[in-house]
Amino acid sequence: WSTGAQTALAEAEVEYADRVDPAIFVRFPIISGEFAGKASIAIWTTTPWTLPANLAIALHPRHRYIAQPFHHPETGREETLILAEALIPKFTDLTGWLSASGDAPRVAATPSSAEVPEAPSPLDTTDKAPSPSNFPGEHLEGIEYQHPFLDRKSKVVLADFVTLESGTGCVHIAPGHGADDYNVGKKYDLPILSPVDEQGHFTEEVGVPEWVGQYVFKANKLVVAKLHERGALLGEQAYTHSYPHCWRSKTPIVFRAVEQFFIRIDDLRADVLTAIEQTNWLPAWGQARIRGAVETRPDWCISRQRSWGVPLPVFYKDGETVLNADWARKVADLVEKAGTNIWFELDDATIARELGLPDDLTRRNDTLDVWLDSGVSHEAVLRKRPELSFPADVYIEATDQHRGWFNSSLTTAVALRGESPYKTCITHGFVVDEDRRKISKSSTYQKPMDAEHFVGKHGADIVRLWVSSVLFTDDVPFSEEMFTRLADTYRRIRNTLRILLGNLADADPSDPGEPTLIDRWARTRLQQVIATCREAYEAYEFHKVYHTLNQFCAVDLSSLYIDITKDRLYCDAPNSPRRRATQAVMREIFDALTRLLAPILVFTAEEAWSHFGQSDSVHLQEFPKVEDTHSDPASVTDVDELLGLRAVIAQAIEQARQEKLIGNALEAAVTLEMPNKAGKFSSLDSSELEEFLILSKLTIVEGSETRATVTRIEDAKCARCWRHRASVGAHAAHPELCDRCAEVVG
Repeated sequence: WSTGAQTALAEAEVEYADRVDPAIFVRFPIISGEFAGKASIAIWTTTPWTLPANLAIALHPRHRYIAQPFHHPETGREETLILAEALIPKFTDLTGWLSASGDAPRVAATPSSAEVPEAPSPLDTTDKAPSPSNFPGEHLEGIEYQHPFLDRKSKVVLADFVTLESGTGCVHIAPGHGADDYNVGKKYDLPILSPVDEQGHFTEEVGVPEWVGQYVFKANKLVVAKLHERGALLGEQAYTHSYPHCWRSKTPIVFRAVEQFFIRIDDLRADVLTAIEQTNWLPAWGQARIRGAVETRPDWCISRQRSWGVPLPVFYKDGETVLNADWARKVADLVEKAGTNIWFELDDATIARELGLPDDLTRRNDTLDVWLDSGVSHEAVLRKRPELSFPADVYIEATDQHRGWFNSSLTTAVALRGESPYKTCITHGFVVDEDRRKISKSSTYQKPMDAEHFVGKHGADIVRLWVSSVLFTDDVPFSEEMFTRLADTYRRIRNTLRILLGNLADADPSDPGEPTLIDRWARTRLQQVIATCREAYEAYEFHKVYHTLNQFCAVDLSSLYIDITKDRLYCDAPNSPRRRATQAVMREIFDALTRLLAPILVFTAEEAWSHFGQSDSVHLQEFPKVEDTHSDPASVTDVDELLGLRAVIAQAIEQARQEKLIGNALEAAVTLEMPNKAGKFSSLDSSELEEFLILSKLTIVEGSETRATVTRIEDAKCARCWRHRASVGAHAAHPELCDRCAEVVG
């Protein structure tokens, strides 16, 4: 129960935070059986405020307990206490009470009823305490004890949930303040006492008049003081523990036994676990997480006490609940027409008349758990819209939803339809700052954190590019500096599209030419990129799409293909076969690249697509398919070897530049020595090799090893293509041009 929100909470609405509470040891005097008037049961609790609701003490039936004298060296008090034998060392360490030895101790005096009027009469004491004895917990079942400050007698009960991890092995039971306590209370037919109201204040049932109206957590110190006054306090420490809090109000929760409505999970659990096995979970650990949540999930409380929300369509007659599916359907139809507020605006008689129901019915303002609202979206949305289908292809949410939306959706779908509402369930991480602290509405992160700020500043495509670049299944570090770095990537991709479009301005699709080695290589690389991106999109691995397309644009296209072919594109005749061949391949590349980028760079892709002369939106297209006929694996091997030679030549050219022998690579006459000069590249003419290596003159000679030497070329520079050629000056009409350029310009 959230005292801040004043409503019951579901498991998924509870979060945990460290809290310091008084942990106290309390004695409850035994008043029946062999230990009557001779010993007290010692309990331990971290919620002193629940002691007014104590109605039993639980022992484990098989744990060993002991009745033993103790004395406190600082206060001089002596008590005979019953507690678990295994926990005596912890008890003495935490309280300072020591086990007595030798003669039986004197029993400490107990305050009389005259001193504390509202307390019960003191117990008779004896001169001799019982001898230490060891026995199982079941030995004490049914014996009575006296409440330490209320006129109430209760009994010892047995429970298997009692552990020996902490405390005394004797558990204070308040059936109105805990699930285990409630179940024990039902077993032993105990009353359900919960003297706490909706705001977390004690009611008159607390039994101590001056405590009525006190907030329970503030009342802890009052309870401790009362126990001390009554001589019932054995020890007290400040105890730091993880305590449940309301996820909305951030206040510590209390446990109250109040009437609520539930879905019985035990009836569904096996079928839900089967549905989990039949669902695809990304990442795979999501399956284990939700399976654990389902296996341990208690019954689902679906009612809330709020003045807003979807009403719980339940009626009451003479105080008894009436659940009627036809009436619930009528409420649903009314709400569909008039909204949820109609339930709260109309009185009982009016709503009964509106729905055609008996006029002796009453209602309450219980509303449905919001997790049920969202959990039936598959029914309310997928099954109500003809353009959609059940089950959904994908549900996606954060890691906390295995207890929340994923869970409620799965449970309701199995209950209603017998299957999962989603084919694939994707779990993403949280956005964290550079120090790995979560960024959320409730965090202390001071910088802007909503998407609108960054969309306005950088553009939606860069925000989407950032999302695609990260592994979203992990927690994602975030900073504004990341957008600055991503802007470079975005510009690189955009400029690649612009260059491709520019080179396609005069393309003739009917004249594809004959592709050269570099064209065949580019087309093959494109098929590899298409295959990788399709597989990555299929698996929702958007970071692989990002890295693949970024690499393709930055290296394969910008640094290699576009750089190598720019000479033929700019300087060859418009309809030259090799220029047309490159344009045909660039057309394929632009078409495929734009489609692959479309889910990420939605606006940029649409803009580029419109410049491509397409009338339909790129978002109405399908992804490109891998064309095996466009793959030439041998070209990849050949180009890799040529790139190796290019690196050797580049090293030699750089040395020549540093020696001031040349100013740039086109001024170099390169002699390349190779062990097998007539090898696999003998089929390439010198102009194609020079184009690939971006050289003016290349000579290949036989040698014992692969190495390059550079001299300054003696031929003149063509004013149009900037290559140094022997033919420059041979044409009277164009004395500054080489043969090729002179022929092109006519």
